[in-house]
Amino acid sequence: MQAKIEEAIKNILSAIGEDPGREGLVLTPQRVSKSLEFLTSGYKQNAKDILNEALFDSSNNEMVLVRDIEFYSLCEHHLLPFFGRVHCAYIPDKKVIGLSKIPRLVDMFARRLQIQEQLTEQIAEAISEFSGAKGVGVVIEARHLCVEMRGVQKGGATTTTSALRGVFLKDERTRKEFFSLINVAKQVRF
Repeated sequence: MQAKIEEAIKNILSAIGEDPGREGLVLTPQRVSKSLEFLTSGYKQNAKDILNEALFDSSNNEMVLVRDIEFYSLCEHHLLPFFGRVHCAYIPDKKVIGLSKIPRLVDMFARRLQIQEQLTEQIAEAISEFSGAKGVGVVIEARHLCVEMRGVQKGGATTTTSALRGVFLKDERTRKEFFSLINVAKQVRF
């Protein structure tokens, strides 16, 4: 795979009018290949392995919220970065998820070619499916370089997406609590 990517990058450099043999670009194909290997490493992981190893018995039946999870991903349409914060909450049903596993799950899906809408859905579905939670809420706030650097060129524009499952979708009080906790979190920093 590495050799194919390196050759493709050399061809792209030539196609845009650059000399892939010039000093500053000689190692660029190798660097891009290593970068893409890392940025798409989520394809080599699966949610079941991440979450099933960290489900613990618990009598807790109140909301668990992990907020402000930083992420970086690549837009599948332009291969440009988009990045921001993910807020994940769930209502346990006899099992809680190890807290570090939720950011790992976010990273797994973010390290694939993505669109934000699908990333939001994938995170919510995985938490719901593998934890058996009574409900799941996921909100992503992100900036997209395909919006800021090309096309409309509007720097600082943010996109917010949400995915709700179970009681987060059916119970207005649960939904309001979730969104309230996210908004309070924006005002209070540790």
